[in-house]
Amino acid sequence: MKLIADSGATKSDWMLIDDSGEQMSFQLVGMNPFYVDSNEIENIIAKELIPFIDAKSINQVYFYGAGCSTVFKGMVIEEALNKLFKRAEIHIDSDLMGAARALFNDREGIACILGTGSNSCYYYDEKIVENVMSLGYFFGDEGSGAHMGKVFLKDYLLGNLPKEIHEAFKKEYNYTRDNVLDAVYNLPFPNRFLASFCEFYADNLSNKYIFDLVTNSFREFFINQIEKYKKYKTVPLSFTGSVAFYFEALLRQIASEFDVKIEKILRSPINALAEYHKK
Repeated sequence: MKLIADSGATKSDWMLIDDSGEQMSFQLVGMNPFYVDSNEIENIIAKELIPFIDAKSINQVYFYGAGCSTVFKGMVIEEALNKLFKRAEIHIDSDLMGAARALFNDREGIACILGTGSNSCYYYDEKIVENVMSLGYFFGDEGSGAHMGKVFLKDYLLGNLPKEIHEAFKKEYNYTRDNVLDAVYNLPFPNRFLASFCEFYADNLSNKYIFDLVTNSFREFFINQIEKYKKYKTVPLSFTGSVAFYFEALLRQIASEFDVKIEKILRSPINALAEYHKK
C-alpha cells in the first residue's frame, strides 16, 4: 500500500492507496519542519492517522511538504515517519514538487502555490529546474493569505481601513492591538494567523479596498515570481492552493494583465498526486 501526503503550513492532506487502487483520504494539521519538530509530527500522526489505517501494510510513503526543500529539514519529517511506518520506503520532497507533479504530471510548465504561503517553479522532464526563491511570510509570500494578512492588519491597527471595513472586521473578530501583536510575535504559527482572514476578504470583495488588497497582492506575485521565468509567456501556467482556488476569477484577471493565461487551478494537489503515484 502507498500513503501520500501533501502538507502546507495550515493543513495536510493524506491519501491511502491500497493494492487494488482503492483510496481513502484524511486531513490533518500542517507539518512544516520550520515550525514543528520530529516529536510533534510523530505525535500528530500517531494520534490522528495511525488508529484509522494499517501502518504495517504500508510499503511506500510519499510526503510533499512546505519547508521540505532542504535535506536537513526533510530529515525532520523522515525521522517521524520512519518511527511510524517501519516497513515502508520513505520519500520526502517539497510541496512545490508535489504541486508540479499534480499540475503537470510529466509535462513542462510553471507550477505555483497560493495558499497560506506562496511559491513557484519551472518544471521540466519531471524535475524542478528553476525556482524563484520564496522568502516566507516575513519577507515574501506575495499573493498568499499571509501576505494579504500583513497588509490588512497593518492598516487595521493604524486606522487606515475604510470605516465600513474596519467596523465589519471588528464586529466579526474583535481583535485589539495586543491580540494581533501577540499572535504575530509570541504565539505559534503566525503565518497561519495572518492567513486566516481570507474568508472575510471573500465576503467583502465588492469593497474597493478589499478588491485592491487581493489584486495588488496577486500583481506582486506575478512581478516577483512569474515574470522572473524566461518562458513564462510560452509554457503552461497552473496553480494550486486555497487562495488561488477561492479567488480564481481575480487571479485569472491579473494573469491577463501580464499577457498570460492560466491553464488549471486546483484547490489541493492530493487527488492528482494519487493518480501520479498509481502509475
